Amino acid sequence: MAVFAWQGRNTRGELIKGSMEALTETSVADQLLAINITPVHIEASVGVANGAHSTHRFLQSVWLRLSGQAVTSEDVELFSRQMYTLDKAGVPILRAFSGLEASTAKPAMVEVLKDVRESLSQGRELSASLAQHPGVFGAFYIAMVRVGEMSGRLTEVYLRLSEHLAFERDVRDRIRQALRYPSFVLIAMSLALVLLNVFVLPVFAKVFAGFNTQLPLVTRMLLGFSGWMQQWWLALIGAVVGAALAWRAYLRTPNGRYRWDRRKLGLPIVGNIILKATLSRFARSFALSSQSGMPLVPALTVVAKTVDNAYIGSRIEQMRDGIERGASIASCAASVGIFTPVVMQMITVGEETGELDSMLFEIAEMYEREVDQSIKGLSAAIEPILLAIISALMLVMALGIFMPLWNMGQAAMGRGG
Repeated sequence: MAVFAWQGRNTRGELIKGSMEALTETSVADQLLAINITPVHIEASVGVANGAHSTHRFLQSVWLRLSGQAVTSEDVELFSRQMYTLDKAGVPILRAFSGLEASTAKPAMVEVLKDVRESLSQGRELSASLAQHPGVFGAFYIAMVRVGEMSGRLTEVYLRLSEHLAFERDVRDRIRQALRYPSFVLIAMSLALVLLNVFVLPVFAKVFAGFNTQLPLVTRMLLGFSGWMQQWWLALIGAVVGAALAWRAYLRTPNGRYRWDRRKLGLPIVGNIILKATLSRFARSFALSSQSGMPLVPALTVVAKTVDNAYIGSRIEQMRDGIERGASIASCAASVGIFTPVVMQMITVGEETGELDSMLFEIAEMYEREVDQSIKGLSAAIEPILLAIISALMLVMALGIFMPLWNMGQAAMGRGG
C-alpha cells in the first residue's frame, strides 16, 4: 500500500490534515467520507524526505514486531474495553486518556495514546484523532467511533467494538491452532529433505561410484538433484527470496490482490473456510454499523474495507452502488452472487420486517458455526494428504538408496544381473 497525505474539513468546517495507507486515492476519500471528513486534497507522499521517513517507519515497524512491542489487535481490544468502562463511569475523555497512558506498559501503545490525547486537547474529535493512526485503528473502528460521537452512543460503541475484536481474535486463534500441526510437519519434512540432499546422498554417491554398473533411474534422479542442490544452493536461495519478494510486490497491486483473493476462495479444503469467515465478518460488521445508526451507503463503504478480501470487498461495493441507486438490499445482495439461498431468504425477511440488524447477526452466527465446524475438521482433512506426501517421498528415497545396495548384494551372491 502507498501512503497518502490528505487534507479535509470536519463537520465544523475546520481544516485537518493527516496521512493514511491505502491502495488508491479513491480508497482514502471513501474512508474519510465514512467518518464525515470532506476531503479537500489527497496526494501520494513522494520525495526523498518522505521516502526516508517511510523506510524508517518500515524498519521501526519490523523491529517492533520482532521484539513483540508492536501494537496488536489485542491491545486495541483492551483499549476499547477500558474506554467502555471509563466512559460508562463518566470520566472525562482527556483524563481517561491520561490515565490509560500512565497505566499502559507497552511503549508503542503509550505513544499512540499520547498522540491521540494531544490531538484531542487541540479540539479535534476523537474519530479524527484516531484516524491519524490507521495502522492501529482501522477504517471500521474509526467509522464506528464517529457514529458513536454523532449519535451519543459512544459507550455502547466501545462495548460492541471490544466484543467484535474479541470474536475476530478467537477465530484467528482457532485457525492457528488447527494449522499448527500441519505447519510443523511441513517444516520438518523440508528440513529432512535438505539434510538428505546435502549430507546423506553425497556419501551414497561415493559408494555407488565404485559399482561400475548403471544405477536405477530413481537413484540417478536423486543423485542428480542432490548434486544440483549442492552446486546451485546459493542461486536457489536467491531465487526463493526473489520469488517471495516478487509475489509480495504483486499482491500489493490492486489487480494482484484482487486476483489472489478471488483464487483463495476456490482453494481445496481451506477455500470454503476463507469464504465463510469473510462473509461472517461482513455480516457482523454490517449489522454492528447499521445497529449503531450508520447510514447504509457509508456503512457498506467501510465494511468493504474490513472484510480483508478484495474480491468480496468489490462485491460489497456493488451492493452499495445498487442501494445508492434506490434498489433494495435483498436484490443487490442477490446480484453479487456470493450468498446462499438460505442467507438471501433471511436478508429478505429482515428487510421486510425491519429487523435486518437481527437477521444479519443471525447470518453471522450461522457462518461462525460453520467455520467452527470446518476448522475442527481442518486437521483431519489435511493429515491424510500430508501422510500421502510423506509416504511417497520416503518410498522414493528408500528405492533410490536401497535398490543399488540390493542389486550389489544379489551380484555378490551370484544371483544378480
